[in-house]
Amino acid sequence: MIMNRTNDKKTLCVVLTGGIACGKTVISNQFKALGVPVFDTDLISRELCNIGQPLLKELALAFGNDVLKDDGSLNRRALRLKVFGNDEALTKLNAITHPAIMKELKARIAQSTAAYVIAVIPLFFEGTNQNIADRILVADANEQTQLKRLIERDHVSEQTAQAMIASQVSRKIRRKYADDLIETDRLSLSEIKETVIKLHKIYQAGKIKAHDEINS
Repeated sequence: MIMNRTNDKKTLCVVLTGGIACGKTVISNQFKALGVPVFDTDLISRELCNIGQPLLKELALAFGNDVLKDDGSLNRRALRLKVFGNDEALTKLNAITHPAIMKELKARIAQSTAAYVIAVIPLFFEGTNQNIADRILVADANEQTQLKRLIERDHVSEQTAQAMIASQVSRKIRRKYADDLIETDRLSLSEIKETVIKLHKIYQAGKIKAHDEINS
């Protein structure tokens, strides 16, 4: 996997990614508290799939009206069930949604006048838009922690939680390509906050250091 970085933009784009239930929201909230613009692709996706949006119509055409609720809004659970464990359906879903989401994300980054922004992209390594990142920040946790969090948060069985984790790129890959790493299974909330503040100062100043230097 080759990461093609682009560092010629005025605003630094720090991509925050990580496996499911690895603490991305906790970390992004800390950046928000510091006044950093945070663009979450999951939230952008929800906005683009609101009633009346072209993307919602495309999804209904591709997957049937049973992915819509009675009021015409997207039934995310129904759509998730259609694509979970079905590679062909997932590929179709990604082909419909990802271009629109990335177009909107890039537009928001381009409009920003901040020194840097945080772009939350959960499936960053699984996608084809790695060149959007000037810096990659990975939220990390071991699989046992992921399982525990998933079962408690989503009320799913251990088997389902394991399948959800297995459907994503491996932890080894995420750690390999991380510029910066926050291990949420080892750090307390206050320690995560301290780490975010440390990274904020580096990003704010436009300083790019090696991963080992930042975390030393």
